Amino acid sequence: MALTLLALMTGCATRSPAPASAPSSSAPTDRDGPLPNPPADLSRVPDAVPRLEPIRIGGPNKPYEVLGERYEPIATDAPYADRGLASWYGRKFHGRPTASGEVYNMYAMTAAHATLPIPSYARVRNPANGREIIVRINDRGPFHKGRIIDLSYTAALKLDLLRGVAPVEVKRITYAEIRAGNWQLPANEPAPVYVPDTPPGGPVRETTPGAAVTYWLQFGAFGKLDGAEALRQYVAEADLTLLPLLTIVREAGLHRLRAGPFPTADEARSTATRLRETRGLDTTLVEKR
Repeated sequence: MALTLLALMTGCATRSPAPASAPSSSAPTDRDGPLPNPPADLSRVPDAVPRLEPIRIGGPNKPYEVLGERYEPIATDAPYADRGLASWYGRKFHGRPTASGEVYNMYAMTAAHATLPIPSYARVRNPANGREIIVRINDRGPFHKGRIIDLSYTAALKLDLLRGVAPVEVKRITYAEIRAGNWQLPANEPAPVYVPDTPPGGPVRETTPGAAVTYWLQFGAFGKLDGAEALRQYVAEADLTLLPLLTIVREAGLHRLRAGPFPTADEARSTATRLRETRGLDTTLVEKR
C-alpha cells in the first residue's frame, strides 16, 4: 500500500521512494488475499496496546497527493471519529515497508489510514456484529472512494470482515485516554446486540391466517438502529438494484434490514444466490402473510 503512495508523494517521504511500478492496494485492478497456511488461532492475537508514542514530524505526516486527491494528515493529538467502509490488505504487501518505514506484518494488529497521525491507535467497531478491536496506525491508505481504513489480515479476521468491504466505526484513542486508561472497555459493558434469526439461507415463516404470502430477504437484525442503517448503506453500495427494495422494520425489539417483497420464493432464492456469489452477502429467506 505504502509503496506507490511514496512514489506519488511530492517530498513526503523520509526515505527513498519505491519504483512507480510497485503494486498498490489503491489501484482498483489489484488483487490481494491471504497467504497459504496462515498461523493457527489468529483470532486469539491480542489487540494493539495503546502507548504514548510521539507523532512523527514530517515524513508520513506531511500533506500528500494520491490519484489527484490531496490529504492533510492530522499532526496533533486530536480526537477523531468516523463511519465508513473498511477493507483489508494482505500477501501483496506482507514484508514490505509501510508509510511509517516499518515492515508490514499482515498478522499483526495494524491498519492504514489516510489522515490519522503515524503512529497512533484507533478503536474499530463492526456494527453488524458488535465486535471491536484496537489497531496501531502505521500506514497510509486506503484510497478508494468511501473507504476509511485498511485493516491487516488479522484485524479483519477478528472483526469478521475477510469477505470484503463492510461498514465500520473508527475512533482515535487520544493521549489523554491512554494516560487515564480510558481506552479499556469496562469488563461488564455489554456488546451491541446482533441476532441472526437462522443460519444464512434458512427460511423464517411469519404468518397471519388468510393473508397472501410475500417473500423477503433479511440481511441482519440489530439491537440498535445505527447497525441496520450502516448495513443498508453497505448493501445499497454493493448492489444498486436493491436500493428501492431495502427497508428497515422493527419487530420483537430488533431493527431488521430486509429487501423485498419478491413475488415468488424462487425469485427471492435466485436473488439470494446472486448476492452470495457475486457480492459475498448472506441473507435469510423470510416468508410473511
